[in-house]
Amino acid sequence: MPGSSSDSASSEAEQFRIEKDSMGEVNVPEWAQYGAQTQRAVENFKISSLTMPAQFIRALAMIKLAAAQANSELELLDDVRAEAIQKAAQSIVEGLPLQQFPVDIFQTGSGTSTNMNMNEVIACRAQVLCPDRIHPNDHVNMGQSSNDVIPTAIHVSAAMALDQELIPAIDELIDTIEEKAKNYTEVVKTGRTHLMDAMPLTFSQEMGAWAQQLRNAKEGIHHAQRQVEALAQGGTAIGTGINAHPDFAEIFARYLSEQAQITFRPSDDFFASIAGQEAAVSLSGQLKTLACAMMKISNDLRWMNSGPLAGLGEIELRALQPGSSIMPGKVNPVIPEAVAMACAQVIGNDATVTLAGQSGNFQLNVMLPVIAYNLLQSIELLANSAKSLAHKAIASFSVKPEVLERALAMNPILVTALNSVVGYAKAAEIAKQAYQQQRPILEVAEEETDISRERLQELLDPRALTKGGIPG
Repeated sequence: MPGSSSDSASSEAEQFRIEKDSMGEVNVPEWAQYGAQTQRAVENFKISSLTMPAQFIRALAMIKLAAAQANSELELLDDVRAEAIQKAAQSIVEGLPLQQFPVDIFQTGSGTSTNMNMNEVIACRAQVLCPDRIHPNDHVNMGQSSNDVIPTAIHVSAAMALDQELIPAIDELIDTIEEKAKNYTEVVKTGRTHLMDAMPLTFSQEMGAWAQQLRNAKEGIHHAQRQVEALAQGGTAIGTGINAHPDFAEIFARYLSEQAQITFRPSDDFFASIAGQEAAVSLSGQLKTLACAMMKISNDLRWMNSGPLAGLGEIELRALQPGSSIMPGKVNPVIPEAVAMACAQVIGNDATVTLAGQSGNFQLNVMLPVIAYNLLQSIELLANSAKSLAHKAIASFSVKPEVLERALAMNPILVTALNSVVGYAKAAEIAKQAYQQQRPILEVAEEETDISRERLQELLDPRALTKGGIPG
């Protein structure tokens, strides 16, 4: 049995033990609870410092637990071994000893090394609880293949991360925006298209658009979430279900659903779920859509906060930290900037997942680990960004009404309201003159038309123009 990390002070020869697999003997660190196959992967795949995310490891342990329950119910795995495997798997779910899962994400495309890593760690932990020999392949991996386990773990980890992290964070951001917008239903500002002055709108209308963009993105994520709740487990090596009981998939899905509190179901076609990763690609695309919406909101905040003297200066974001190492007093929109960078990463992750999703050859996709890593990173980035944007930017910014009113008074585009009265050409002439002379549109229109000042005030009232329709 493995020793503990406290043995590291011992002599070099005592820091390792000999483990065997079908290819022969391997030296494994004494503290490690994994075996020969994991050690081979550690030595073979020295590509990066990236290992599988905690969410993925937890989902993988849950899969092993549910598989042991299903095999026990089917009387394929004796009760003593089944109980030991379940307890060992549960200890990983609760404790997440990530140091025991050191395999690089850039490994065999099926993720076999990660699956065997989990099998070996569970077997090691279960052996302490069981008098009978527990084998990583024969018992922990019973009725399973890496080819259905890893796609299932991608779906399970993603579904749980959506349910527990991202969807609540999106709701939190939407609620924060809508609550904040209630304060500004009567605050009118200059709209902008092409970064140029456009017709006015209320601040609440502008923020309402943010909330709707997020709701639209959330709807797409919900649709993709339904797809990832269908699992490959039960298809084993290529989709035929060889070495798995015919009822295994249904029973497994039931036990896993009870653990995760999410309704999982067997895939309608195991061959398709093992050969392709379209559900993951679809979800990644919806995450990219959310990233686009959040980047738009972040950039709106940055622009509106710009200045304070030489920018728009419409709002003031809460100061969180000094903005410059050389310019005293400078404060920057750090949260929107951080969120924009996170969104850029998500968009890049989607390109990786898309390319990886194309890498199915005949009966197996061979880029599963990198799909898992990028998909889960995107969910984590978006969930944390949504919460940061809600609490450290949107909830606390203040509006500068005097800046908004000054810009509105000088906005030549208000002349659009006169189109139906004086015609487009005359309205354009008035707008150009007002802009060139830097005068309020009302004054120029009074001089250039025979419309009374009172009528012009009615036609050019910015608040009335935010309600749409044909002015007058």
